[in-house]
Amino acid sequence: MEIEKLELTQEWDKTFPKSNKVNHKKITFVNRYGITLAADLYSPQNTEQKLAALAVCGPFGAVKEQCSGLYAQTMAERGFLTLAFDPSFTGESGGNPRYMASPDVNTEDFQAAVDFLSVQDNVDPDKIGIIGICGWGGLAINAAALDTRIKATVASTMYDMSRVTANGYFDAADSADARFELKKSLNAVRTEEY
Repeated sequence: MEIEKLELTQEWDKTFPKSNKVNHKKITFVNRYGITLAADLYSPQNTEQKLAALAVCGPFGAVKEQCSGLYAQTMAERGFLTLAFDPSFTGESGGNPRYMASPDVNTEDFQAAVDFLSVQDNVDPDKIGIIGICGWGGLAINAAALDTRIKATVASTMYDMSRVTANGYFDAADSADARFELKKSLNAVRTEEY
């Protein structure tokens, strides 16, 4: 399998200021679907022991230069080695088509992040957790249900995205007719885009 070569931005490109308490570097890793993922690795300065580690992703449609990166940097300031990654099809990560979500692939993204963290010399493989923000909260729970290496899971979500998609905000479109109309409109977009 040929590994996709990614063009990663090398300068600080985050929406938040860089902390002077952590080290930062860009890395890549590959998931089991063969998609190369781009990530920011944050580590506390001046540590020599093996660290507990966290993989962080989300919100839906966001990139690691935003919320997940800020969570990751903040947790690194608190002593964790952290990995904020762009999920497949998004941001600097690979995969086509672009700007889409796949529950199977994106659950695998979390597990691939755990694969990467598990083999780092400065990580305690028995102390790996994940943080899923907003739309990625459910994917984090899904990954934790599958992966016994994940020892702690945070799903920081504002609402049940699946329920909102099915029933509308505050269940405003909770009927078979409304759900059918939503499916029709989504499929019409597919035809138009094709």
